[in-house]
Amino acid sequence: MKFCPECGGPLEQAVPEGDNRSRAVCPACDHIAYVNPRVVVGCVVEHDDRLLLCRRAIEPAHGRWTPPAGFLELEEGTMEGARRETREEAEAEVEIVAPHAYLCVPGIGQTYALFRARLIDGRFGAGPESLETALFSVDEVPWDEIAFPVMHKALRLWVEDGEAGRRHVHHGVMRRVGSGDRFDPANYVLEDHMPVPVA
Repeated sequence: MKFCPECGGPLEQAVPEGDNRSRAVCPACDHIAYVNPRVVVGCVVEHDDRLLLCRRAIEPAHGRWTPPAGFLELEEGTMEGARRETREEAEAEVEIVAPHAYLCVPGIGQTYALFRARLIDGRFGAGPESLETALFSVDEVPWDEIAFPVMHKALRLWVEDGEAGRRHVHHGVMRRVGSGDRFDPANYVLEDHMPVPVA
């Protein structure tokens, strides 16, 4: 943001009085333009022991696979947004059964709220932002083609829970290490991982 949304004047970086970090401040009217992380919501959709994934029709990561997910809208709850994104991207109606993962990606200013869900009627398709959708068994998941490292990790956690026979709600921070490809999950580590067993 370069210009003040209140008066239109140019913004400058400064530490406001009583704050502890640099913000975009308007020297003309003293407005502070806060920039906060954005929330991404989505569903890890289960059906007959398989996962529903969407092949992206848009950038970034065009052509790669991901669970249906997208940015939360104003005046929308996280579960409501996750169901909407699943409807838009996979043309699927789902029932959310439990939280799955809350993962922060501070390097890009995003926080992910992902839920376990199941198809209500077994039907799905490809919405405008998807090239195609498909159900994958664990052995069929195209791990090398998953769109984003945070989604790769969320799906791996889902698989690990299934193999262990116990579901968890996972909290953690996805931190990029090194300067490699931003889409390569090998260039990220999960910090502060807190798996909370689901009762």
